[in-house]
Amino acid sequence: MDKRDFAFDKVNYILLAVGMAVVVLGFLLMSGSGSTETAYDPDIFSARRIKVAPLVCLAGFVSMIYAVVRRPKGENK
Repeated sequence: MDKRDFAFDKVNYILLAVGMAVVVLGFLLMSGSGSTETAYDPDIFSARRIKVAPLVCLAGFVSMIYAVVRRPKGENK
């Protein structure tokens, strides 16, 4: 197969993998114990879960979108 037959090159796949890893990291930052019916856990409203983790996920999704729309170098129109 010729290299021109592929839509993505190696850099696109690396960027996609990095973006997916950042999204997974964001979801891991969001996880943790929650409140139950008998005990209230105020940690569910921590800055890590409400502010940092969603921004990390957003950055991961944006980087994945960039990896998909990025055109490989040297490709003609």
